[in-house]
Amino acid sequence: MFNDPTTPLSLLRTRRSGKPRDMGAPGPSLDQIEAMVAIGARTPDHGKLAPWRFVIVPDEQRPALALKLVEILRAEKRDATARDEEAAAQFATQAPGLVVVLSAPVVGHKVPVWEQELSAGAACMNLLHAAHAMGFVGGWLTGWAAYSDAVRDLFGEAPQRIAGFVFLGTPQRALEERPRGELSEIVRHWRGGAGPEA
Repeated sequence: MFNDPTTPLSLLRTRRSGKPRDMGAPGPSLDQIEAMVAIGARTPDHGKLAPWRFVIVPDEQRPALALKLVEILRAEKRDATARDEEAAAQFATQAPGLVVVLSAPVVGHKVPVWEQELSAGAACMNLLHAAHAMGFVGGWLTGWAAYSDAVRDLFGEAPQRIAGFVFLGTPQRALEERPRGELSEIVRHWRGGAGPEA
């Protein structure tokens, strides 16, 4: 049952992030991206606060985003080189699809902001699962742009923060499996408060 390739478990076992720079056509259609976002929103959400936002950046708007990122880079990093500017422009235009996920906590609510931020991370993960289930590959990136208030302001407003840029497309080369943590190293069994035991 666990190894049956036709079950949903096989999707969870085989999901693999792709490098956005290695993604190409075909990319998901707008309808498909909206379906992925709907799945992304089906994430644990204590208090039913929906503490995340999804911003779909259409393909025709990606060059404009590239110009904005270069402009912000120049303003924030006075020592930025031409190569840095090229990398910022390439970041904005790589892969056919892009969804920017914002953490949008409800500050002052009884649900701690930390729990709301975890929910935003789960929304990003759900997007990646949805992309995989629909036959595409996703890549969740951050980088300097995710920590820039000026870049955040392109998509939302304070106290929102960019949880990630989720790029979507079709891998143009075989995805390589990455090393995973050995369960013996990352899993412990609780033994009545005496501390973790192997």
